[in-house]
Amino acid sequence: MTSTRRPPSDAEFAEFVHATWSGLYRTAYLLVGEPWLAEDLVQTALVKTYANWSKVRDLSAAPGYARTTLVHTAGSWFRKRSWRNENPTPELPERPIDQDLEDRSLLMGALAQLPARQRAVVVLRFYEDLSVAVTAQTLGCSEGTVKSQTSAALHRLRQLLGDAVVPHELGANHD
Repeated sequence: MTSTRRPPSDAEFAEFVHATWSGLYRTAYLLVGEPWLAEDLVQTALVKTYANWSKVRDLSAAPGYARTTLVHTAGSWFRKRSWRNENPTPELPERPIDQDLEDRSLLMGALAQLPARQRAVVVLRFYEDLSVAVTAQTLGCSEGTVKSQTSAALHRLRQLLGDAVVPHELGANHD
């Protein structure tokens, strides 16, 4: 006798959205750096999640699916040539290291200077506190890629923010 589980309802999706919106928004904000873009990113990820909602069999897996969708969507946005209409320059402007490091905008500015994959790894590993394995699964890459991208991102953040803010021990044992 086979048991069939019904797909989750629209009401369950509404509950899911209410329960996960703030966490998805925080992650999106760290990835894109602008509140309005973060809202668009979350909405896009939730639309994609809803499009596959009838396939969900385990509601406890839905937040992970939505987070993965959010990160993949952000990655596709970053690959577009028109992303933020950035104009490359031969030299980066100097940044003073002695600024108030409690300032959130300083951290957001440093994150914005990381390539998209490195930014995603830093957000997932250190903000979401995901393991190397879960981060690799979320990004669809190998654990070695997560480790190398983490190392490169932390090196760049140390250059931008200083060793006092991003100590060398930070990336060493954070599995």
